[in-house]
Amino acid sequence: MELHHSKHHQTYVTNLNKAIKDGGTNKSLMKFNGGGHINHSLFWKNLAPAGSAETSGVAGSKLKAAIKHKWGSQEVGMPLSTGLTRSCTLTFVVKAFETAFAAALLGIQGSGWGWLVKKANGELEIVTMKDQDPITGATPIVGVDMWEHAYYLQYLNGKAAYVENIWKVINWKVAEERLLGESQDEFKKLKAML
Repeated sequence: MELHHSKHHQTYVTNLNKAIKDGGTNKSLMKFNGGGHINHSLFWKNLAPAGSAETSGVAGSKLKAAIKHKWGSQEVGMPLSTGLTRSCTLTFVVKAFETAFAAALLGIQGSGWGWLVKKANGELEIVTMKDQDPITGATPIVGVDMWEHAYYLQYLNGKAAYVENIWKVINWKVAEERLLGESQDEFKKLKAML
């Protein structure tokens, strides 16, 4: 991920700054590099170390309840002993959602992003975006980078393994803050320029 952040994401930032300095008249460059910066910035914040409190079964309980409401309640879980801390009392994965999200991600032809978004009417939806197109008209909750540079060093051409393992590092706490409107749209000004 260090190469992904320091090289790939930095390239979008560098090229966006150059496009802005040139007056922002090249809308294609603005959209591609601005979208690349927005998407990656959101992506980094929706990741956390595997096994951390943010990736636990307890984190993001309101979001997970909304996911269960939309995609069903097929859960796989194991209650842990009562002697453990609250963050470790129950670990579960909403499998029906993961299956639907994985199908959307693996269905992306070429490069793009998969997103769990909250639409204006409050409904959750899985959407995919091509290239670096940013989410507009909805609130991004969880984003997964499906560009080859996101997974090739660790997974080579194993997109399915990357998709399966991404759930181990999803920051459910941040995702729930986005769902509840507790985090500001820090890119509102930039999106208006695209």
